Amino acid sequence: MHRKILIIDDHDDLATALEEVFVHVGHNVEILETRADALKRQLDSYDLVITDLDVHPETVELLNSNGNGPVCLPCVPTERFGEHVKAFKICAANFRRDEFDENELKDMVATILDYKIRFVDKKEIVADMHENIEFELPSAISLMHIVLEYLMKRVEKLGVIKPEQSNLFVALDEAFVNAVKHGNKYDAQKLVRITAEVSKQEAKFTIEDEGEGFDVKNIPDPLDPENLFKTSGRGVLFIYNIMDEVVYNDRGNRLTMVKKAVEPAE
Repeated sequence: MHRKILIIDDHDDLATALEEVFVHVGHNVEILETRADALKRQLDSYDLVITDLDVHPETVELLNSNGNGPVCLPCVPTERFGEHVKAFKICAANFRRDEFDENELKDMVATILDYKIRFVDKKEIVADMHENIEFELPSAISLMHIVLEYLMKRVEKLGVIKPEQSNLFVALDEAFVNAVKHGNKYDAQKLVRITAEVSKQEAKFTIEDEGEGFDVKNIPDPLDPENLFKTSGRGVLFIYNIMDEVVYNDRGNRLTMVKKAVEPAE
């Protein structure tokens, strides 16, 4: 199936290379340089929107202004208004799923992230960068695995964790699988929204599903001998033990986790 793809990239870090790859396999690709240009388009007509924008303090307000702007454009946390931030997002909120092919979208996302990790996320470039990374993807485990692998490489490159000494992979994997399996119940019509705010000091992750949510207080205590052979609750326990900060929203469908750097930057 031919897909309609929009790439918004102000420095052409990814645009030209990805255009060549996706056009070669038959997709229609359009490239824009600014958020303002994107707002002139009907973004819900694109199957996939890829955004890679260099956000300076004076442009943060424009980037975050709602107006009639679609959700497929990235946002920058308000506490970062005074910082130079890189905003990267992959949005498949409007990916046509009448005959949803999980492998098709997985391969597209994997291609984008492979190019980014190899040609954009070079250690000398990301070392002093604060980046806001977002994904809006249909509920599919294989997509979560691709995102997980990318985020692990990203935080490792910054030195937030030492792979051989960290269980961050376990915590993120539990959170992503819970969102797809328990939150959205494998419904590919529902989205999982993942945000990662990455810097030398810490990595902050937010995972939100479109499910009914739950009360974390009602999960059986896996340390209770009566629950010894129950799997329920173990994943949440892992997350609390691995991450430095863990917060669920009141509804229970959005989880925010923070992992501090092993050796915080001065």
